[in-house]
Amino acid sequence: SITPQIPGGYITPENLIKIGEVAKKYNASLKVTSAQKICIGNLKEEDIDTIWEELNMGPAIKNICSVINVEVCSANFCKRSKYPIIGIGMKLTRKFHGIELPGKVKIAVAGCKNACINAYTKDIGVLSGLDGKLFIVVGGKGGLNPRKYDLLAEGLCEVEVIKIIDNLLSYYKENGLEKERLSSFIDRVGIQEIKQSVI
Repeated sequence: SITPQIPGGYITPENLIKIGEVAKKYNASLKVTSAQKICIGNLKEEDIDTIWEELNMGPAIKNICSVINVEVCSANFCKRSKYPIIGIGMKLTRKFHGIELPGKVKIAVAGCKNACINAYTKDIGVLSGLDGKLFIVVGGKGGLNPRKYDLLAEGLCEVEVIKIIDNLLSYYKENGLEKERLSSFIDRVGIQEIKQSVI
């Protein structure tokens, strides 16, 4: 199976049609994933390179130890939204997707505190408060060993959010252990030390 990169889960009609046509041509299965991507499965290994050429799209994950995903809610179209979040979601995708790190990092961006895309359980969550100001939570984790997020910073504008995340990822890259997830890094270093170092 292969998974093309679909920034923020937003895809053009042309690319959606292209994925459908390729899947039909190679008798593939299609799965819309929880990470806002489309997985194209049931492929023959010898067809993979040709399929990538026909899609003319990059892979969703180039290196597992990197920012593997930036999920973006549909806040611009939601009545609960306090901030038009799609723009900053795409900025974060362009700036950080694929950068190599000690472990994999998932980012989610939500236009309100409801966080329908589970921003509280991602490595980094960017959300809008009731006042329309942005805040950042870090270290959230679901699964078998869940972890509650830590509040990193609040009352932010887009420029401040991007700068703080840039600082955080740089600090993590410099000080994280091999294959250490961000949540484990926060537990080892301490959230106060991280706040002092990145804000």
